[in-house]
Amino acid sequence: MRRYFVCALFVSVAYAQTNADLQEQVRKTEIAFAKTMADRDHAAFTTFLADETVFFGAKVLRGAKAVADQWKSFYQAPRAPFSWTPDAVEVLDSGTLALSSGPVFDPDGKRIGTFNSVWRLQPDGKWRIVFDKGCPPCDCTAPPVKR
Repeated sequence: MRRYFVCALFVSVAYAQTNADLQEQVRKTEIAFAKTMADRDHAAFTTFLADETVFFGAKVLRGAKAVADQWKSFYQAPRAPFSWTPDAVEVLDSGTLALSSGPVFDPDGKRIGTFNSVWRLQPDGKWRIVFDKGCPPCDCTAPPVKR
């Protein structure tokens, strides 16, 4: 019994992941998610959606089917209408929820917005998106608005 306990302890320590490891997992997942747009692969896009995902846009889309149906039009043209890449990723210490955010670019590479995605680690060990919301870019060169 003691040998079993020591072996189980060793295995659990060997598989323990640091927060930095989890951040890298989420970063790679976000990059793979964005690659579905570049590759024009709508079917692959849908595999990143949690069943209960919510996407914010002109209207709120609830559920993987609603998001997949609405986003299909973004995948139909030969050229992607936009691209994105993560520049910040954070993971809760529990290792089950993460936030990724970064710039969104038009086809010519001009920054047109910022995305914010919340990812949840699923029972199958894969990160899937549960919330996604974009916003216009900040005009950081503009003077502050006086009130």
